[in-house]
Amino acid sequence: MTDIKIVPANSKSQKKAFMMLPFDIYKNNKYWVSPLLTDMRYMFGLNGLFDSIIGNKGRHPFYEYGQMQLYLAYKDNRLVGRIAAINNDKYNEIHQQYKTGFFGFFECINDQNVANALFDTAKKWLKERKMNRMQGPASPSSSYDFGLLTKGFDDYPRVDMPYQHEYYQHLYSNYGLPCEQELLAYKMDAATIFNNEKLKRGAALVQKRYNVEIRPIDMKNVKEEVKKIKEVYNKAWQPLWGIVPLSDAEIDAYAEKFILIAIPELIPFIYVDGQLAGMAVAVLDFNHILKDLKGKLFPHGYKIFTQKSKVKWMRVILLGLFPEFQGKGIDAVVYKHLIDAGMKRGFEYCEGSYILKDNAMMNRGMRAVSAEVYKEYKVYEMDI
Repeated sequence: MTDIKIVPANSKSQKKAFMMLPFDIYKNNKYWVSPLLTDMRYMFGLNGLFDSIIGNKGRHPFYEYGQMQLYLAYKDNRLVGRIAAINNDKYNEIHQQYKTGFFGFFECINDQNVANALFDTAKKWLKERKMNRMQGPASPSSSYDFGLLTKGFDDYPRVDMPYQHEYYQHLYSNYGLPCEQELLAYKMDAATIFNNEKLKRGAALVQKRYNVEIRPIDMKNVKEEVKKIKEVYNKAWQPLWGIVPLSDAEIDAYAEKFILIAIPELIPFIYVDGQLAGMAVAVLDFNHILKDLKGKLFPHGYKIFTQKSKVKWMRVILLGLFPEFQGKGIDAVVYKHLIDAGMKRGFEYCEGSYILKDNAMMNRGMRAVSAEVYKEYKVYEMDI
C-alpha cells in the first residue's frame, strides 16, 4: 500500500528541502526558471551572509501581517510535493465578505493522491484558524507569485511571473477547486506598435488634451520617489479584485531588489496638468539570463549587467492611474512611451501582466495597442 505522509517544514533543513524541491519537479522541463534563491531564503527565513550583503535583512515584510505554515509531502519516503497554508490578516481586513485563507508554493508530482493530501492539509490548517474560504495559488499573496499557468507552457516565464506544469490544472480541478478569477498576460510586438499610426495619433491627441507629462523616476532622489510609488500603488490598485495594499516595508524591499537594474525611462510617473496621476513600472526580462543561473547570483550573477543587450523582452509590471484619470486613454500614452523607450534599448517584445480578465478598461487598452493574449492564469477558490 502506498504510504503518503505530510509533515510540517519547520527546521532549517526542512525549509531548505521545501525551497529546493522545484529543481527536482522541473528537472526535465526546459521552460521553468528558478526564482532567485536569495529571494526564497528571504521568504522562508533562511538568510545567510550573502543575502544580507545584497539587502535581504531580517524577516520578510509579509510576516508583518501574515502567517505561513510550510508542509512537505513524502510518498514511500521520497519527497514528492509541497504546499504552504497562509493566513493574510490584511486581506481579510479589506475583503470582509468571507474569511479567506490561502495556499501557495504548491509543487507536486503528477499524482492526484499526493495533491489531495497537500490540499487537505492546507485546508485543515486554515479551518483551525476559522477560515471559511480557501484561495490560491498565492505565494504568498497577490502581490507576489499569483495564479496557476493554464496557457502558454511552451515559453519560459517573464521576470517575476509563475510557471507550472500543465498537469497542475488537472490536480486542482480533480480536487474540486473551481476557478474564481482569470488573469491574462498580453504580448506586444514593439515594431507593430511603433508603426501603428492610429495609436500614435490617438496618443498625441490624448497627451495634448489632458496635458499629460511623462517624467522618468529620479534615481538621484530615490527615497522621495519611493514615497510617490507608495501613494500611487495603494490608491490606483486597491479597488481591484484580490489586491491588498503593499506595506511600506514591502515597497522598500521591492525598490531595493530592482534599484540596481532599473531603467529610469521605464519607471515613469504620469502627470496631468502638473498633478500626479499615476505611474508605470517596466523591467527588463532578466529571466532570459536567470534561466541559466539555476537561481544562483554567485558566481555568474554579473551577467545581469554584462548581457543586458541580449535581452529582447521587457515586462510592464504595473500601470496604474488614479480613478479620476482612468478611462481617458492616458494608458495608451504611457504604453507608447514605454515601447519607444524600450525600442531605443533594443527590445523587440513587451509583456503586459497580469490583467484581470474582467477588467474591461485595461483589456480594451491592451487591444488598442495591438496586444494579444498569449498566456493565461487562473486563481481557484472554494468553501472549506
